[in-house]
Amino acid sequence: MSPAPRVSRRRLLGYVGSTGVGAAAGAGAVLAVGAEEAPPASSAAAAVGAPGRTIEPWGAHQPGVATAQTEVTELVALDLRADVDREALGRLMRLWTGDIEALTAGRGAPGDPAPWLSQPASDLTITVGVGPDACRPGLFGAGPDGFAAVPPMSRDRLQERWSGGDLLVVVAGRDGTTVAHAVRRLVADAAPFARARWRQAGSWNPTGPDGRPQTGRNLFGQVDGSGNPQPGSPLFDSTVWVREGRWAGGSTLVVRRIRMDLDTWDELTRDEQERSVGRALADGAPLTGGMEIDELDLSARSQGRLVVPVDAHARRAHPSLNGGRRMFRKGANYTREVETEQGVEVESGLVFLAYQADLLDQFVPVQRMLDESDQLNEWTTAIGSATFAVLPGFEQGSWLGEQLLA
Repeated sequence: MSPAPRVSRRRLLGYVGSTGVGAAAGAGAVLAVGAEEAPPASSAAAAVGAPGRTIEPWGAHQPGVATAQTEVTELVALDLRADVDREALGRLMRLWTGDIEALTAGRGAPGDPAPWLSQPASDLTITVGVGPDACRPGLFGAGPDGFAAVPPMSRDRLQERWSGGDLLVVVAGRDGTTVAHAVRRLVADAAPFARARWRQAGSWNPTGPDGRPQTGRNLFGQVDGSGNPQPGSPLFDSTVWVREGRWAGGSTLVVRRIRMDLDTWDELTRDEQERSVGRALADGAPLTGGMEIDELDLSARSQGRLVVPVDAHARRAHPSLNGGRRMFRKGANYTREVETEQGVEVESGLVFLAYQADLLDQFVPVQRMLDESDQLNEWTTAIGSATFAVLPGFEQGSWLGEQLLA
């Protein structure tokens, strides 16, 4: 395959003229929102991609949505400069396209001062999304059906520093150095068009001791992500991808920053922890029996009580109680130091990502269900929320967002 044509960096950055240069309901609820169904294989084993691959960036969809969870994920939201217009956005998207093609191949981006920091076979993916304020005339135009900000939930305690944004880049891969370098190049190249608003990073363990893929665990010790629709299946396609219109091939993404109270969680007995979710801590299997991939029996009783409590997370998020609604979830565990009046404390939590075709019809109703009643609300709080329309994919020789901006 011949390499895609490159656009001069000088032409891209040097645009002049009249334009110039230029926030889960019950946060804990989103830890595994919409998780319950019975796919033919575990979500980790079913996801496409394997460690040590160079993932090509071309196709009908941006590949970072459906690829398997990786060890490192970093997200950066940016705000567009006031004088950026549609033409300027096109220049930025062409520039980012060149960066994405080079970085995912393990080459330095055009003009990269440290190209040796890019490594091939790093499972690197770069996914770009657009916030609600950028989906308007003169920029990207109207977003896909059902795309908007997530309405405030009663248990949210959102902070401006972790919410909102006009653009988003999600960089994921096996190696933290490669991921950090890619983020730095993308943010630097966007500087004439947009400034960074927030930056979130986290880690995940997608591989078991035997080297085989696993679903992974959040900091509560729970297997997190069981029952995800299998990438490439009809269920996945109908759940995740926008099927018609200008945004066909894209998706929508909700990013929620979930603070977790590990100290009070650790005070619970193992039985209390498992019943709060409805799954076993050891392997993520339903409390009603079987393996992780098996369906919950929501009617099962033991000694006169429901095995999966009425307010267990798995029950409240179950598609059968939410009109069949589900989404495709990923996550990244984080810890950071926070200065308080009492001194420096450690905050722990989860950067939660939910992909779905229609945000208002899929994510929001389930989130409201969880906000109303979910045992995990006792130990979790949403402190950040942002929504983005994920751009459709692009083919070699084309550029990201061309069908929306050309």
